[in-house]
Amino acid sequence: MPLRTIRIAGAIFLGTMGATMAQERIKISSEWGSVTADLIDNATTKTLLGMLPLTIPMTDHLRQEKTGSLPAGLPAAARQRAFKNGTIGLWGPDHFVVYYRDGQVPQPGIVILGEVKGGASIFDRAGSVSVRVEREDR
Repeated sequence: MPLRTIRIAGAIFLGTMGATMAQERIKISSEWGSVTADLIDNATTKTLLGMLPLTIPMTDHLRQEKTGSLPAGLPAAARQRAFKNGTIGLWGPDHFVVYYRDGQVPQPGIVILGEVKGGASIFDRAGSVSVRVEREDR
């Protein structure tokens, strides 16, 4: 195999690894425990990362999610209706949501921000909670 082909293949491999390794992770903690979540890569999550760290008072909604307001709106992105335990989303431009059950929301849907590793069952309890959202050190 020519050296040039090996170099090109190596550059492509390292380039794809860099994209994977660059995925951002956040930590969401409360008096109930903490979880980490991998964020998708888009303008919405980049803007969220620029706001961190944040403390967000959250309330329970429909016994499926904890919701709270961000200090400012985030850029719009594609929306979807389905979510699962561990989905982190955005309802409206400034409404941060952590889903601890599977389900669907009505139109226009939610902007998916990322996914909690191992699910978000620690939030599956009635009542309000204040969460701290910050970048996760790797």
